[in-house]
Amino acid sequence: SGRASQMNAGAAVATGDILLFLHADTRLPTGFDTLVREGLQDYDTVAGAFELAIDANLRGVRLIERMVNLRSRFCSLPYGDQAIFIKTKVFTDLGGFLNLPIMEDFDLMRRLRHLGKITILNQPVLTSGRRWQTLGVVKTTLINQMVIVAYHLGVSPHRIVGWYRRAKG
Repeated sequence: SGRASQMNAGAAVATGDILLFLHADTRLPTGFDTLVREGLQDYDTVAGAFELAIDANLRGVRLIERMVNLRSRFCSLPYGDQAIFIKTKVFTDLGGFLNLPIMEDFDLMRRLRHLGKITILNQPVLTSGRRWQTLGVVKTTLINQMVIVAYHLGVSPHRIVGWYRRAKG
């Protein structure tokens, strides 16, 4: 019923050798298919994602984009709103997304980092700025960081998702 099980169901019926997981409010750049194939050409590369651009003209959003892109590149830790792509065999061997109500993308990337390189393409995807515009840059960022800290501290994802839904209204 959650996003993880929906993405696993889609992957189970996909027929290609590469899977790309795209959030409904995110748009891919022109020529994304060629970019993805080129990004996965290196034998050591098991997965990747795009840089992030947020479709909002708010103070602080460009800084958030830069920080996300730095984290993604230097920590090999992109999130789902960056259109994660992965070799189908690697995804299958890994057992897909764990059936978590939140942080399924974070968990997958942490498991993948041990298997090979995660590439971050220089082209960005454009994700909706609706949440940033509704809640504001500071509140949205604080909510996101609190979720990550709670997950790192071992708080149950089922508890975290409840907090997350209440916090974002």
